[in-house]
Amino acid sequence: MSTVTDRQAQRSRSSSDDDLGLLSRRRRAIGWLLGLTAGLLVSLVLAVGIGAVSIPPVTTLQIVLHHLTGIGEVSWSIPRDAIVWDVRLPRVILGAAVGAGLAVSGMALQAMVRNVLADPYLLGVSSGASSGAAAAILFGAGAGLGQHALPVSAFLGAMAASALVLLVARSGGRVTSIRLLLAGVAVGYALYALTSFLIFASDSAEGSRSVLFWLLGSLGLAGWGAPLVIAVAVPTLTMLVLLHAGRRLDALSIGDETAQTLGLSPDRLRVRLLMLVALCIGVVVSAAGSIGFVGLVIPHLARRAVGSSHRVAIPVAALMGAVFLVWADVVARTLLAPQEIPIGILTSLVGAPFLLVLIRRMRVSTT
Repeated sequence: MSTVTDRQAQRSRSSSDDDLGLLSRRRRAIGWLLGLTAGLLVSLVLAVGIGAVSIPPVTTLQIVLHHLTGIGEVSWSIPRDAIVWDVRLPRVILGAAVGAGLAVSGMALQAMVRNVLADPYLLGVSSGASSGAAAAILFGAGAGLGQHALPVSAFLGAMAASALVLLVARSGGRVTSIRLLLAGVAVGYALYALTSFLIFASDSAEGSRSVLFWLLGSLGLAGWGAPLVIAVAVPTLTMLVLLHAGRRLDALSIGDETAQTLGLSPDRLRVRLLMLVALCIGVVVSAAGSIGFVGLVIPHLARRAVGSSHRVAIPVAALMGAVFLVWADVVARTLLAPQEIPIGILTSLVGAPFLLVLIRRMRVSTT
């Protein structure tokens, strides 16, 4: 009798510990979400005010509220109004959207291919966008689209690369994680070679410099209009869809057998997720160029903060990516002012040491 009572007490203590652990994780996740949301709002205001012409946060808020609501008496100069509303605010908003889109795309891809070193550029989408952009800059592809020729050409290149990756990955009948990974690497190298050939074949030295700068990433093309709306809407939609598919991503990250046990089709799920992620990356790259390491670094930081559950980690990663890229852009445009540093250089300087630390810890943990 005492043995039965001891077992019941042990199960009761175990259940209580599980409940306390779940409550602790929930509180931790809520704390991170609230803290990162507040940090993003503060970052947006401060980043708009930082530059060659420094603008106080109060003035920044007054200008933005005046444009949004028409409320408030104009007590600032016209140049300051133009700097905040026409130049810096679209750029900062684009940076936040691009950072969030790259972060959630990287998290989804790492679950899809079950590889912690996967990032949004692993599947050749960035290389496809780069080829499209190079064709637009160097040879006038899409010239009839006017100022939208560059982003549209880059987006079409990204979609073409995604379709090619899917075609190669499905050639064996199944879209497994390793097949998807290898197809993306092969297509990426091929399209990178195509971009290099377009640069080499062009007679325009100025065009070649523009392509090289764009390949390293820049938010300098930001401005009010349809491209900015799309660049904000698509990453937001991607995050919401991935949140809805959080449990399926959890199962897929464990293994195909687990997903099949839960009644899921791993192949079909990978194809759908790849189409969604490719759309997001295509829009992001077409708006800001190739910005590396964000989709690799941020998902790992998010998981370390709140755990591996995608329903919690995805919004945390989105907020982290947004804050990170906003401040990376501030450094890019102020460190060597008036000259602007390609933002991809700064993200690589941060991401490369992180990758080395990650590899070191992986080696230690497996020994």
